[in-house]
Amino acid sequence: MNKNIEILIGPTANGKAADAQKLFENYREYAEMEHLYNAAIRQLTIKFEILNDEFKVKYERSPIHHIESRVKTAASIVNKLLSRGAEVTPASARENINDIAGVRVVCCYIDDVYSVADMLLRQSDIRLLREQDYIREPNYNGYRSLHLDIELPIYLSERTEMVKAEVQLRTVAMDFWASLEHDLRYKSDKAIPPGLGAQMLSCANEIAAIDRQMQEIYKQIQAI
Repeated sequence: MNKNIEILIGPTANGKAADAQKLFENYREYAEMEHLYNAAIRQLTIKFEILNDEFKVKYERSPIHHIESRVKTAASIVNKLLSRGAEVTPASARENINDIAGVRVVCCYIDDVYSVADMLLRQSDIRLLREQDYIREPNYNGYRSLHLDIELPIYLSERTEMVKAEVQLRTVAMDFWASLEHDLRYKSDKAIPPGLGAQMLSCANEIAAIDRQMQEIYKQIQAI
């Protein structure tokens, strides 16, 4: 394997690092794909910033606390394709992976999550592919967030490309728990004992209760 490619992709799943070279056999195609996904997160970020600014003007408050974004690394793309038994090519990546481009929108309150999601999905150039609501139905470990797999047009000089992206919407409280849980579970090389997993779930439920309480306090203040 070309050493530059090996450095770029890093370790890959199942010891199949050689397969990763297929992703780069046509480097221009890979570069064009990466450009499309970078364009998608920029466009989505601008959409959310405009919606947030409109809220400031109309309601004198911001529903969005902050926005994060990322494009999956080459190594992550290769790992995901290999784990699914899919061909390792740019075309296969675009077909089989919905979250190469990811935007996370952290909102102030639970109601804001659904309001912002609704405002995005009402836009005529956004097509919803799949929705997973881990707020109403939390994951087994207590994870809460609203996931939207979407597709949006990227307008280029000579053509328009439809590009997939994942949008995650959550509250500040949900983001706090998810960030620490990820650090504990995925950045440690040790398995988490069941007892500690139960404690983490309990923390998630307590934080969720506080989240709901803060939402109610906000509503009561608004009603004064």
